[in-house]
Amino acid sequence: MSKEKKQVKSIVSQFKEKTAPFFEKVGKLSRKQRLLICVATLAVMGGGFYYFFLAPRLEKIVSLENEYASLNSQLSTYKIKAAKLEKVETELKEKEDDFHTALLALPDKKEINSLLTAVSKSGNDAGLEFVLFKPEAVVKKDFYAEVPVSIKVEGGYHQLAEFFDRVSQLSRLVNIRDIVMSYAKAGDEALEVSCTAVTYTFIEQKDAEAEQPKPTKDKRRRGK
Repeated sequence: MSKEKKQVKSIVSQFKEKTAPFFEKVGKLSRKQRLLICVATLAVMGGGFYYFFLAPRLEKIVSLENEYASLNSQLSTYKIKAAKLEKVETELKEKEDDFHTALLALPDKKEINSLLTAVSKSGNDAGLEFVLFKPEAVVKKDFYAEVPVSIKVEGGYHQLAEFFDRVSQLSRLVNIRDIVMSYAKAGDEALEVSCTAVTYTFIEQKDAEAEQPKPTKDKRRRGK
């Protein structure tokens, strides 16, 4: 017989010797008493299983469920924010496109003179007689400037309508405002019209910075 088997046999023998009095006492008990002992033993084993094994795992599961619910809520919030961000970015891109499209209608500084010439030519081609064509001071706004021209013309109603139509079809934006009409002479059908033709030009960033007043240095010396 091997040494290991002898050791196992010895342990079993010792267990039987130590538990024999217990089982002998249990054997003398009534069936009801033995049943109660079994129930109590199972209750103790079940309580130990719950306390040492099941309870910690249930607590861990509850903790993980709470963490999952919190992360899922955060994920939903981030998805909503991401959708809003995407919408804002799309709207911003559309506004940028609209802004650049609008800028195309604004002449730059080099085009102002030729545009004013085109306005004057539109009046001549319509058959109007210019009494006044006077460029006024430039009015600067946030990122653009207004270039107004005071105009006074004489001509018929249809000639005037044709002039306004020609101006509206120019490649660059020109706004006719402050229109005042009167008859050129008493009993004459010719009209005398005063108005202001306003075109607009974009102010580039470098131009705006160049126009900012530079800080002056205090050349006064302090007494010692």
